[in-house]
Parts: sequence; structure tokens; C-alpha cells
Amino acid sequence: MRIPDGAAGLRRRRRRRLIIAASVAAMFVVTLVSAVWLGVKAETIKSELEAATQLIPQLKEEISSDQPNAAAETVLVLRSHTAAARESAGDPLWTLASALPGLGGNFGAVAEVARSADDVANLGLSPLVKVLGSLEWDSLLPRNSGRSLEPLRKAAPSVSSAAHAVRVSAERLESIELGSLLPQIAEPVLRAKEQLNAVTGALDDAADASQLAPVMLGADGPRNYLLMIQNNAEARASGGIPGALAVLTVDKGKLTLGPQSSAGSVGVMSPTLTVDAEQRQIYSTRIGKYMQDVNLTPDFPTAAATAQAMWERKTKQRVDGVLSIDPVALGYMLEATGPIKISQPELVALAGGGLPTELNGKNVVPTLLSDVYAKIEQPKLQDAYFAGVAQEIFSALSSGKGDAKDLVKGLARGTSEGRVLLWSSAPNEQGVLAKYQLSGSVAGPSISPAQFGVYFNDGTGAKMDYYVKRTAQLVTECTDDGYVRVKVRVTSTNNAPADAATSLPSYVTGGGVFGVPEGTVQTNIVAYGPVQSNVETVYVAGKKSAFASHRHSGRPVGSVTVRLGPGQSSTVEFTFDKIVQHTEPQLSVTPTVQALKDVVLDTVPAKCVPAA
Repeated sequence: MRIPDGAAGLRRRRRRRLIIAASVAAMFVVTLVSAVWLGVKAETIKSELEAATQLIPQLKEEISSDQPNAAAETVLVLRSHTAAARESAGDPLWTLASALPGLGGNFGAVAEVARSADDVANLGLSPLVKVLGSLEWDSLLPRNSGRSLEPLRKAAPSVSSAAHAVRVSAERLESIELGSLLPQIAEPVLRAKEQLNAVTGALDDAADASQLAPVMLGADGPRNYLLMIQNNAEARASGGIPGALAVLTVDKGKLTLGPQSSAGSVGVMSPTLTVDAEQRQIYSTRIGKYMQDVNLTPDFPTAAATAQAMWERKTKQRVDGVLSIDPVALGYMLEATGPIKISQPELVALAGGGLPTELNGKNVVPTLLSDVYAKIEQPKLQDAYFAGVAQEIFSALSSGKGDAKDLVKGLARGTSEGRVLLWSSAPNEQGVLAKYQLSGSVAGPSISPAQFGVYFNDGTGAKMDYYVKRTAQLVTECTDDGYVRVKVRVTSTNNAPADAATSLPSYVTGGGVFGVPEGTVQTNIVAYGPVQSNVETVYVAGKKSAFASHRHSGRPVGSVTVRLGPGQSSTVEFTFDKIVQHTEPQLSVTPTVQALKDVVLDTVPAKCVPAA
């Protein structure tokens, strides 16, 4: 029987509705299953990456405590977690979701984090732990019997490769635009960026060290370094007046220390050595005239290159670089080596006047920076004692006395406080050193964008800085012109005894030779700001003061002179304005006898009130 057209149309419409309904239902099921599947994958990625992250502290402890086997096992477990996360993020459905408009970027960002984590584990951590197994802390230090530098040299390619792999991962994460992501995705991605950048920096440091160390330790032939021990009792911008001098020779890891000398024995340079115009204007031609004044500038590469030239002119002996250290850092070394007995007969004779016959991390600073002047009258004998003690300490170091890991930590601590400085005359080596605080540069890659500096130069011509206590602090302020203003506040107190003029030796007080009353301390305080900023004003003891204004490597420089009698205190405040850098301000200071934590105080942040 023929169905009427109206009925057929109705059946077709019903069929279409059923097909549409079935399709919608199927799509709903597929979407629901996909969502559940993606949720499962998301949870897997999250849990696996969290598990990997929780292993990092354990791995750090195993590496720092020199447990290569345990570290290797931890890395294997860590790699299993990152591999699982990467596998989940590489799922076809997850990849498809990454291509969707809108939310797809979130899936892609998570996948990139998982891939980066796995790359870091496999291409970064794994080869590094293998290298750890082939190295010993002891191999990082020279010895008087020599040292095989081949393990360190062989490790260099692996470390460099690991650094490159991690850097590539970091660059991939940096390309992710956080603004387009959901907050719950953006926050962990940001954390991953920060962590990876920190790892990249550490690996780059390790790669540079593994390449430079063998060469600078004499793997390719003997290296001679001028050892300069800065005496903090008479302040200079980079630490203190050069006290003992000696040539430190390193040949295939074998360390020997030549005969000691002193800055005074180098004599006066005539003609004066050339110093660039900027620094000559700030610090005078004395930098190029006297070894005692090469470090009036806080820029150690300038001081070191000048010291090298003076040494070579005086002795005709070529040196490949300059290593500087101060008595506080020597104390850190003695904490690792343990006490050393004074064994040289001439030193024993000098110590007979009341100086200790055994030096340790606690008494070396007061002995070298104070007691020696009270117990030994003649400056030449003071220098001889200073130099002899330095030789005893380096002999203990080169003989293998003490724990190598603790020695490395002590040297690292001294470096972080600006007490250990190194310069190489080889441009390619110095180019690498310039990236680090070890270089003591005031400009270049080692200087943060918002870097401030406070440096002290003695104007007394004496050893009174042993008694001076100082603090330095940054105080940030808001302005109405969109810039930032920072005050550098420096407080100095002369803690010398009230009768210092008579109770302290004239060699310590200066005897008034340079016009400064005995017991009084005169200091030239020099402050540096970031590039493009200006020194606006200087206040001394609350009163606006005239000051010298200069530029050094694009950085503004202000300086004033402060004179303090026993018990007196004074605060100097340098105001820098037109600061365009938006990073956290940093402050470097001249290393003094004080602990760095007692000198550099926490920055006082600005309390800005938004405009109505």
C-alpha cells in the first residue's frame, strides 16, 4: 500500500532526529570519555612530576655528601617518574587537545613542562651523576705532590653537554606565554621556568669551571700567579692594603709557594703605570704608582693587571694572573685544615714576644690584623711574620691537611663574600671569569642590573680599620615621575679605645704622619649606583654635604671623606635617583674584618601609596 507523502516525510524527519540524537549522544559519550581520559592523564602527569620534584632534595644531599652510587639510584627513580609524565603528555588525545583553539594552549604548556623535566633528567642529571662518580673532592685542590687533572678534563664535555641540554629546555619554557593560560596552569609553569633557570645557571657555572680549572691548575704547563693577601686593617676598596706578596706556582696540580715579598718592597713606579682616565680621576695616579694603592679602585681586574705590571717591572718575573685572599678567608681555610703550628724558626722567634705558636680559624684574624702590630715593633718584621704565616697556611693546604670538601666550601664562602678574587692575563680565560663574582668586576655580566656598591679606602695611612664597625643598607623610595629613588645608608663607628693615641702602637694609629690625629680614623667612602642613574645628594651626619661626583663604566660614583675619633659614629647617606632598573636592588661592599651579615643590612622597601 502506498504511504502518503505526508507520512513518509514524517518518517524521514523522525529518522533524521534519531540519527542526530544518536550522534549527539555518541559525541557526548566520546567527549565524556575523552574528558575522563584527559583527566586521568592530567592526574598522572601531576603526580609523576610531583614525585620527581620530591626527590630533588635527596639528590642534592647525596651529591653534596659525595655519594655517587646513591645519587645514581635516585636519578634512575627520578627518570622513571619524568618518563611516565612525558608518556602521558605525549598521548595522541592529549596532543589533539593541545591543538584546540582556546584551551589547547594549556594542554601544550603542560606537555612542554613534562618534556623539559624528562630532558633535564636524562640529558642533564644522568650524565652529571656519572661524572660525579669519576671525581673526588680531593681532586679539586692542588697538592705539593701533584694532582691528576685528567678526570676533571674528561668530565668537561659531559658537563658542557648537560648544560646545553638544560639550557635548550629552559628556552622552550621561556617561549610559553603565561598570560594566555589558566591560573592553575600558569602558576606551576612559572615555577618550572624559575627552577629550570636556576639549574641552567648552576650547570653553566659547572661547565665553565670544568673547562677553566684544568688549564689554570697547570694541566698544559706551569702557571705562575701573584698571590696578594689583602690586609683589612687598612681598608682598600677591594678589601685591604696588599700585605704579603708571593708567587704561587701550579704545575699539573702541584702547588709551590715562592719566597714572600711585600708591597713596600716593590717600590715606586717611575714612570707611573697607565690607568684609564675615569679611574685616574676618581682614585688619582696613585693606583699606577704604588703597589699599596693598586686596589684603591673596587674593580679588581684593574687592580690585578696593574699589580702584575708592577711585579714584572720590579722582578722581571712573568706571572699569568693574580690571586687575592684576605685573613678572614684564610680563617675559613684553617677551619677546614685544623690548627697549624708555627714551625719556621724565624716565625717562632718572632712569636716569642707573645704571639700564638698555633693558629686556627678563630685567632688568625686578630693575630694578623691586630696583635702582630702590638707585639712586633719593626714594620719589616711585621711583614715577615705576615708572609710567613701565609706560607704556613698554604703549606698545610698543599700537603693535604684537613677535609678537601670543607676546604672547597671555605673557599666558596670567601668568594661569595668578595674575599677571594682571581684575574687571568689570558683574555679568553678572563672573559669567562668576568661572568662571576670571583672576578671582582664593577661592570659586566657579573653585575646585576640594579647593583649598588659601597667601598672604603683608608685615609689615615695606618691600621685603624680593625677597630671600625660599619653597616650598609639600601632604602628604596617612591617618586612621582615613574622612576625609583634609592638611598645608600652607611654608618661607621670607631670602636678604638678612648686612649688609642697612647695605648696603640704608632704604626697602627699612623702617628699623625698624614695629618690625621692619632686614634682617629679617616675614611674615603665611595658609593656606586646602577648605570643610567645619578647621585642626587649626599648627607653626612644629617647635613647636606658637598661630594665628588664621577662616572665609572657608565655607573654613577659619589665619594665623601669621614673622620671619626675614638667612640664617634657617623652616618652617610647617598641618594641615587633616575633609576630605571626594575629588578631587586643588590648591594656589594668592601670585605672588612666584620662578618658580611653584620655589615649588609636588609633593604628597607618603599611603602608607596597609589595615586587617587
